[in-house]
Amino acid sequence: MNNIKIKRINNELVKVISQTIADESTDKILHTVTITGADTSADLSFAKIYFTSLTDKEPKELEKEMNEASDFFRKFVAQELDLRQTPKLKFVYDNSIAYATNIEKKINQIHQKEEEK
Repeated sequence: MNNIKIKRINNELVKVISQTIADESTDKILHTVTITGADTSADLSFAKIYFTSLTDKEPKELEKEMNEASDFFRKFVAQELDLRQTPKLKFVYDNSIAYATNIEKKINQIHQKEEEK
């Protein structure tokens, strides 16, 4: 499938799922979740949805809760997107923000040590 179309679908998935969390979700945990990206397979049968959260819950627990709610989100995706087949959604915790924060912290520590010299 056309790469541009896949990118557009990925963007739409992020938008629809984020909107669903904001408007339709009653779970307090879901309101702490931010959708950071999507990666859809070429045949549109499967989509990985990347997310982060501001809670102190373990990422694996959050992944489990999000994946339990995947049918709920899939229903809204099917309503909003005009696709022949609605992809199955798998939620994956996005560690990139925590990783970037850790790198920034280490860089700041290095700068502080150099300033002390």
